[in-house]
Amino acid sequence: MKKLFIFMFILIAHTAVTGQMKQPKLNPVIKSFGPVYQIPNADHKPDPSIYYKIIVELTENAAKPDSLNEWLEAIATLINLHAAEGVPKEKIHVVVVLRKMATYAVFGNQMYKEKFKVDNPNLELIKELHDAGTEFYVCGQTMLKRNIDKSKLVPEAKVASAGLTTITTYQLQGYTMLKF
Repeated sequence: MKKLFIFMFILIAHTAVTGQMKQPKLNPVIKSFGPVYQIPNADHKPDPSIYYKIIVELTENAAKPDSLNEWLEAIATLINLHAAEGVPKEKIHVVVVLRKMATYAVFGNQMYKEKFKVDNPNLELIKELHDAGTEFYVCGQTMLKRNIDKSKLVPEAKVASAGLTTITTYQLQGYTMLKF
């Protein structure tokens, strides 16, 4: 009993010194993906008064075809991080440009299955991101090079004449660029 008391005392003292207890994971906007922790004592937090305009360039596919694209999930995390710290979801606008191998993530299930012999594991995540206001643009140059038919993509994906020009256009409109 004495050892248990000492252990509990050390644990409580450590928690008091570090100022943090294990926080529950939160999914404030994207409910099924990208869980985050709220950090109450953080020295820097997002400003809830700012309108966050973010453009994300994705060029990579998941390591395995039956795995969720980790970079798409990073976008869910990005949105949830802002929202967990008080930024209203209406003040977070994310545009995703998919180029090169990342294009596979937005293949409709039939096309994905033809190519990889498994269902597209990204469909639910893409729908949830889109429902939260995220826009998806696929590089038209990549589509032509790879002979990809727009009708075989998920309905949430739009086609850009080029991913690179979409990125530069949004940057000139004040969007912050992230590359995952």
